[in-house]
Amino acid sequence: MSAPLRAVALGGGHGLHATLSALSLITPDVTAVVTVADDGGSSGRLRRELGMLPPGDLRKALAALAATDADGQLWSTVFEHRFGGSGALAGHAVGNLVLAGLLEVLGDPVEVLDHACRLLGVRGRVLPMSTVPLDMAADVVGLDSDPEAVRTIRGQVAIASTPGRVKQVRLHANGNEEPAACPQAVRAVLDADLVLLGPGSWFTSVLPHLLVPELHEALVTTPARRVVVLNLVPQPGETAGFSPEQHLDVLSQHAPRLRVDAVLADADSVPTPDRLRAAGAGMGAQTLLDKIAAPAVPGRHDPGALAASLRAALKRRTDRWR
Repeated sequence: MSAPLRAVALGGGHGLHATLSALSLITPDVTAVVTVADDGGSSGRLRRELGMLPPGDLRKALAALAATDADGQLWSTVFEHRFGGSGALAGHAVGNLVLAGLLEVLGDPVEVLDHACRLLGVRGRVLPMSTVPLDMAADVVGLDSDPEAVRTIRGQVAIASTPGRVKQVRLHANGNEEPAACPQAVRAVLDADLVLLGPGSWFTSVLPHLLVPELHEALVTTPARRVVVLNLVPQPGETAGFSPEQHLDVLSQHAPRLRVDAVLADADSVPTPDRLRAAGAGMGAQTLLDKIAAPAVPGRHDPGALAASLRAALKRRTDRWR
């Protein structure tokens, strides 16, 4: 019996939740590599108060991969539950606090996440892209009377919500240090059979993985099939007014050496398919248009449809799917 497909999904937030949910329908060997630059909400509060990795996107990845039995689903629900009221706990997700407590006891964020995976019955793995919290900065235009004037916006939340046009993003750690990759995340990408980039907040969840040098190199050199999953709609702030092909243009600008095997997009979300196919071909990719939007949740991918599309698209490219 052949080994299961080794799949790695990179991103954060709801986009990563969709790809992880889809991949878990295909293979039990799924690794999430999660962004760690969030500075808002419960994650931002814990990051500032405890100096820890922002736990929110890590928590969402754990919930997406939780076992489907009663225990796994109970723990997934508990991890996602937020305290109400107006006290000190208001707005905190239970899972964020559990991860914070584990980190104070164990010290190693990778060990913390491995323990959390066992608690939720996760068969795969959840890893941070770096083991230290990272800071993000962006060059943005359109914020001044001169439409070409460039301003630097700092912080993930500020970048995600800017009314200007993001041109380029950068990451750093501990002031101005170059961000270091989590070694286990690099190894996972190099050992993978399939790597997914996107969907998600393009500048703050997808591109950051390409801004960590060791992870960037792993994504460029991995023998895995590389698939880019595009968003269903432009996001206010980050990609307002972007066409689907502009997402690929930005990806190429930040990682000129990155080649991909396939670009997957929702058929109803691409107004000019020929332009997207041309942009995909520029990265070495075949563009695949399919019905992958969730009919009842606007702007969200349907995990079952996404899994079917990935299976159908890649089955003819490799005999390792089963």
